[in-house]
Amino acid sequence: MTEPELLTDRLLGGGRLTDHECLELLHTPDDATFRLVAAASRLRRQHFGATVKVNYLVSLKTGLCPEDCTYCSQRLGTGAEILKYTWLKPEEAVAQASHGIAAGARRVCLVASGTGPTDRDVDRVGRIVTRLKSDHPDVEVCACLGLLKEGQAERLGSCGVDAYNHNLNTARSHYPEICSTHTYDDRVDTVGRAVDAGLSPCSGLIVGMGESDEQLVEALAALRDLDADSVPVNFLMPFDGTPLEGTWNLTPLACLRILAVARMMCPDKEIRIAAGREMHLRSLQPLALEVANSLFLGDYLTSEGQGAADDLTMIRDAGFTVLGADGSPASTASPASPAADRSTAPAPRADTARPAASPPPTPSAARTDSATAPAPAPAATPAIRRRGAGTDVAPNA
Repeated sequence: MTEPELLTDRLLGGGRLTDHECLELLHTPDDATFRLVAAASRLRRQHFGATVKVNYLVSLKTGLCPEDCTYCSQRLGTGAEILKYTWLKPEEAVAQASHGIAAGARRVCLVASGTGPTDRDVDRVGRIVTRLKSDHPDVEVCACLGLLKEGQAERLGSCGVDAYNHNLNTARSHYPEICSTHTYDDRVDTVGRAVDAGLSPCSGLIVGMGESDEQLVEALAALRDLDADSVPVNFLMPFDGTPLEGTWNLTPLACLRILAVARMMCPDKEIRIAAGREMHLRSLQPLALEVANSLFLGDYLTSEGQGAADDLTMIRDAGFTVLGADGSPASTASPASPAADRSTAPAPRADTARPAASPPPTPSAARTDSATAPAPAPAATPAIRRRGAGTDVAPNA
């Protein structure tokens, strides 16, 4: 077994890992995984101390996407029964974002489905950002609008956007397996446009889509070489009605190993545990904060997340503090906090009631190179978001 402590010493001295070393770390046995986490945690604490950056998603436009990404519930021809709505009005978008900011979010991520924005869409987002920054001048704004055309990144920056997210999602060698309507190079090009415009690049991946461990290392190496400032790590949420329905290739310990290797590949970058953490890390979520220094609070784009107050309690109970909280309610919220307790939200409208949970899916036979076989699937498929943006129901924040 590669000695993770010695590799951490090298990284603290400014060195880097080889692809072979990263692959060996991914193959760490289950009974040595906590040792790997402890080694990677030294890097996390060196660069970020005991703080956790809280991010909040607002889906400005959901569904009806013409792309065919196999993992996505918003894809062309999806059978997933998600919310579908066109652009939020600026005042509604700002109101949704304000919920997350009040709960301690330092960054708001404004996301819209689709291939990429029209110039009119860029103007629309600009108006939202202007109003948001007027009300909350200290909040960071990250836009995620798809593939960018020439000049659009500059226009977003001029209206106050701080960062741009566009995930590589997987390795170049695996990309044809998950999408045919655009290319891996299209994604790299958009990240480059954001960087050239002076926006902070945010780019990550989705794990558990049938990629090999070699391809996972390939994807992480690409993100390191891309020099993204923040790297969200998503865990596949296999929505019913998508081509990857029923795909369960991850265990909680495998997820910890992936996060630890991401930290060791990108020692000084913001590593964010993102969608699917509740389903795949499960009870090991607090331990993941030993290597990741960032998370999304509450719900995601089309699925429900852990209770926002539970997220904040988890951060505090694990010995961490919310970045920028300085004694604000975000760092002291409890599960009984009315603002975040989902039991206080009004009941969903009849036309958006959540469908009954599906029976447990059958584990997929897709390739997995992890040290242990996949654990049994969770008891239900992802819970479809029926609150927050695009509904009359209070958000989970």
